[in-house]
Amino acid sequence: MSTEATTTTGSNQPLEERVNNRSQRPSSEAFKAFMASSWATDTSALPGPDDVAPYAAKRRAAISSRFSGERLVIPAGPLKVRSNDCDYRFRPHSGFAHLTGLGLDHEPDAVLVMEPVAEGTGDNESNHNSTLYFTPMAGRDSEEFYASARSGEFWIGPRPTLALLQARLGLPTADVTGLEFAITTNAGAVEFGGMRIRLLREVDVNCDALVDTSRINTSVDLEASDALDGELTEALSEIRLVKDAWEIAEMKKSVAATVNGFHDVVKSLDRAMTHHRGERVVEGAFFARAREEGNDLGYDTIAASGNNATVLHWINNNGTVDDGDLLLLDAGVEAESLYTADITRTLPVNGKYTQVQRKIYQAVLDAADAAFAVAKPGRKFRDLHTTAITVLAQNLEAWGLLPVPLEEALSPEGQQHRRWMPHGTSHHLGLDVHDCAQAKAELYLDGVLEEGMVFTIEPGLYFKNEDLAVPEEYRGIGIRIEDDVLVTADGCVNLSAALPRTPTEVEAWMAEVRKG
Repeated sequence: MSTEATTTTGSNQPLEERVNNRSQRPSSEAFKAFMASSWATDTSALPGPDDVAPYAAKRRAAISSRFSGERLVIPAGPLKVRSNDCDYRFRPHSGFAHLTGLGLDHEPDAVLVMEPVAEGTGDNESNHNSTLYFTPMAGRDSEEFYASARSGEFWIGPRPTLALLQARLGLPTADVTGLEFAITTNAGAVEFGGMRIRLLREVDVNCDALVDTSRINTSVDLEASDALDGELTEALSEIRLVKDAWEIAEMKKSVAATVNGFHDVVKSLDRAMTHHRGERVVEGAFFARAREEGNDLGYDTIAASGNNATVLHWINNNGTVDDGDLLLLDAGVEAESLYTADITRTLPVNGKYTQVQRKIYQAVLDAADAAFAVAKPGRKFRDLHTTAITVLAQNLEAWGLLPVPLEEALSPEGQQHRRWMPHGTSHHLGLDVHDCAQAKAELYLDGVLEEGMVFTIEPGLYFKNEDLAVPEEYRGIGIRIEDDVLVTADGCVNLSAALPRTPTEVEAWMAEVRKG
């Protein structure tokens, strides 16, 4: 990678400056003047609003209705250091992305401030006027243009201007230098006529410090404010429980790209079988597709072969992929909008399930199909798990694995069957792979399914090599089948149905892909 220049030298040089000692950028006035000259002016017209803009405005209105009369502060978050002066690719907080419509790597250190106004007089007839504060692209006549490896256009490419993002989002924008005033003006204890602030906490330490300092200076109770901030975090999760039409379309794109990634993995299996870290071959094949068609992985790929498939979140992916084993592939592509898929298939490495593998696979498939049958408006989210786990328990009983009668195992005091499936059957899906995670239990686990909800159905059975409670022929087999499900007006749609699910269909599909 290229390097920046040093600005000071000597034994008393600040540590934060020493990272630049490796470079030799000139600092003469002549150089600066020449760098600032002879650049073409951008004369392109501003674009129209992004397709997401009206949807994001409605989401802001939904939050606005919950917090009338209060200033809301929603940060995107800062860049995060991977090592020394190298950052991870930026991804904004999902709550920020949802309210602004910004995806990709937009925009480090940005903050959405929703200022209360008279009821119904704000943006989109809401109770707030919103402004997006961020650091706009520096001009080519500035030193930042060529001197800043974090924000300079010469280093990282063009960044949006205030006018560009305002045109795309239909949202007023302002330079981040005005953020402190926007957040703190008139802030204070409500009982003394001050403005209450609610903050999406633990996203940006600078925002946390700014708001907390303002609260301390205006005698606001910090403990009570933390609880109020928590209610904002909760609300930002809850308004994502039901997806709008734009979100559903984005998730379909993520699913389609993920299906392509599974095809790529099947094509890679012959090479994976010859490599001492075959799981990494699988992981790499999927990652290439994620970057080609999307923004990134929605989460670290689980490419678990053999006994590794019995580790629920195996992401080391440093094992072999052997003939006769099963490969549990749990993976999802994150679209440029930041919506992710989450799909799992358990594939026979050599293209054919053994008799025992097929029997266990069919039990998991039957459990998934039973959950699909209850995925409809009016049913509770917890019904998905109860239905699926009951089918699995019935199979475990039929195989003679339960140490107690079925009824006792299924009782709250029993649960012995959960030895072989300790995770839940479903979770909401969207901007986060485990979406809406801060929603109240009565709206999530005990929530009623509604049209527009998107979640996974993913039962599994896991028999570890070391498990002496099962016959030897079961040991080392881990199977999960996971699909992404959209609730419709009268039932549900399997968004990931393009990937085969039955054992016979999987075998035929794998043979066709490998042949091609």
